[in-house]
Amino acid sequence: MNLIGSRPTGWWRDRPGAMRDLVEELERFAAASGEPVSVVFDGRPFELESGTVEVVFASRLGRDAADDDIASLAREGVRVVTSDRDLAGRVRAAGGEVEGVRAFRDRLDKTFSRGDS
Repeated sequence: MNLIGSRPTGWWRDRPGAMRDLVEELERFAAASGEPVSVVFDGRPFELESGTVEVVFASRLGRDAADDDIASLAREGVRVVTSDRDLAGRVRAAGGEVEGVRAFRDRLDKTFSRGDS
């Protein structure tokens, strides 16, 4: 949700639509970069599948639900995109890498501006 919320696109009016849009963007990124991509969403699960991006909904509802799941998946070789300082600390403590939302958004934009989408 940090990545979705990084741009004032009106995503709050259609949260499921914003999630679908992000998954489509991540699919194009995964295809262009060759990097495996997973996304963990907060909120109530709904039908949202991808052939190339692993889509996961938090295992519970409530505050920091997705953060807790992401932290439990963190290990060496895993890169987590977040702007949340607490989650970043948990990921690093588990041996994972952290990439800020702005830096990742820049990579997404550069990937698509090269015509790789």
